[in-house]
Amino acid sequence: MSVAPRFPTTRFHAFDMLATMVAVVDGEGRVLFANAALEDALGLSRRSIEGSGLPEHFADPDTLRQALAGARGHAFGALRYEAQLKRAGGDLLPVHAIVAQTEHGGEVTVELLPLEQQARQEREERLADQARANKELFRNLAHEIKNPLGGIRGAAQLLEMEIPGPELHEYTQVIIHESDRLQSLVDRLLAPHRHPHIVGDVNIHEVCERVRSVLLSEFPRGLKLVRDYDISIPDFRGDRAQLIQALLNIVHNAAQALTERIARGDAEIVLQTRVARQVTFGGQRYKLALDLHVIDNGPGVPDSIKDRVFLPLVSGRDGGSGLGLTLAQTFVQQHHGLIELDSRPGRTDFRILIPLP
Repeated sequence: MSVAPRFPTTRFHAFDMLATMVAVVDGEGRVLFANAALEDALGLSRRSIEGSGLPEHFADPDTLRQALAGARGHAFGALRYEAQLKRAGGDLLPVHAIVAQTEHGGEVTVELLPLEQQARQEREERLADQARANKELFRNLAHEIKNPLGGIRGAAQLLEMEIPGPELHEYTQVIIHESDRLQSLVDRLLAPHRHPHIVGDVNIHEVCERVRSVLLSEFPRGLKLVRDYDISIPDFRGDRAQLIQALLNIVHNAAQALTERIARGDAEIVLQTRVARQVTFGGQRYKLALDLHVIDNGPGVPDSIKDRVFLPLVSGRDGGSGLGLTLAQTFVQQHHGLIELDSRPGRTDFRILIPLP
């Protein structure tokens, strides 16, 4: 029985910190190093992967062999193509492969991104870009709207004092009330960026129970709020007030979508907590993360706004401000987390992911 040679892999261990799958191979395509993400994807131990031929782990090994030969011959800086990785259970994992020559002669790195993960990573990057753009937009709004609003409101108050008869006060009151409404809107837009991030120990179930009690007081009949908790989830460092507000915004949004079912008495929202292990989001891989779901049995998010639901001023409800989910996403992002949406008629699932210690 042949024994796979052992390779000096210490200098490659930084690859274990990456969320993507990485292998380093020699001139023959033999694996010198496989990172933890690749171990998990293949369902094999590092010891069994290292020393084996990397192309043999692919459905089409010849394509990878040609790519490795091109990299060794400096035919390209980096080659990208789509492939299928063979897993231990026999199923295939579609991946986006990136083959590149390293600085050490004869060594080639092969980085693999699951196609679903690549699409998700691009979506997360768009959300991060949106958050940065929103922050700049809100600052500009504060400067361009708040000062004129104050002048309009003050002028309306002075005008009201000069009007002799009360019959015309209705019009000045409209100006004052609408100015106050716009001022409140701007304040809400600026709220996440104005207040300091107050960090302390957070128990997620205390947050859930606080939100649950608020919602039940607002909807005492017709709405069932189901607890599905994993009580083993540890406390983590965060801003309790921000997380309560974020979850409340999501749950309140779900309740408003359930108006018809609440009237019929069969509306349901599930608060579910779990621990996600070896999960990737925000471009990083985490051993543990809070996996919090808000699931309702409403009509679902309209397709026309599903991809824009976290943008400011986008709402699927008449009279909605379109700020609740935007603020929720901002608060969660300040905890290095992410909110995802999966919605279809009869089931909408808002998923909150936050790293755990």
